[in-house]
Amino acid sequence: MKKLTIISLIAALLLIPDTAMARKKKKKYEKSVVQIEQPQVVEQTPQPVVITNPAEQLYGEWDLESMRKKTISTRERAYLYLDFQNHKVYGNNGCNDLNGRFQLNGQNIAFMDMITTDQSCHNATSERTVMKTLSEVRTYNVTQLYGVEYLNLMNNKGTVLLTLKRQNLDMLGGVWLVKEVDNEGVSEKNMRLVIDPIMQTLHGQTGCNIINGIITIDTYKDFAIQFEDITSTENRCEDMGAETALLLALERAEYCKRINDNEVALLDGQGAIVLRLTKTTLSRQ
Repeated sequence: MKKLTIISLIAALLLIPDTAMARKKKKKYEKSVVQIEQPQVVEQTPQPVVITNPAEQLYGEWDLESMRKKTISTRERAYLYLDFQNHKVYGNNGCNDLNGRFQLNGQNIAFMDMITTDQSCHNATSERTVMKTLSEVRTYNVTQLYGVEYLNLMNNKGTVLLTLKRQNLDMLGGVWLVKEVDNEGVSEKNMRLVIDPIMQTLHGQTGCNIINGIITIDTYKDFAIQFEDITSTENRCEDMGAETALLLALERAEYCKRINDNEVALLDGQGAIVLRLTKTTLSRQ
């Protein structure tokens, strides 16, 4: 009897339908195809800037970013300052201060009578190359990418010789009421700042004292700005807490961003808002 039972079990196993075994085998070895949607890559290219008023659009400091399409690194900050009132150019070639004249006619520009100080440089080759390249400049254009402007100086064949960078911090220019300090509303109605990113100066009224300072711009970081050498008159007022908070916030500010047409924010190195400013005008006394 036991023998018959074992034989019956073996027979049952052998009689399992082929289709079931086939389904099991198919499930084990079947390849599944998964379609992965490739993300669309949006290429960003610099957009041309139409120059309608060179005296306003080109005026001020431009930092040297590349020469003959190669990024350069210099001991000092290499930059040009275009003074349209006197048609003078000032700046630094990476080691020595420079100055001279420039002529601009439409899309044509030329630098002349360039002289420099006589400081000994570790990399004199780069310094001499900058000066030689400036002498070859004949034309220019301006492009913009991510709100940052680039001045491209070219030879008479249209080859880009020098690319200079100026972050578009014009949004900071003007008179601002201090609306918030470290996310706290400001009750002092006379707390205001006058920011000039072109002349790189800061003036202000804390409600008790007048403050002055300078602005520095880190061209290696987008929308980077810092307020330094801030001085204040020495009036003593009942509540100095608001003034102290403002001065500390200005010292911590490293970046700026536009909120809307009438508001901007200053941020610290971690991206936290330290000051919120609202556009206003200076009232006549």
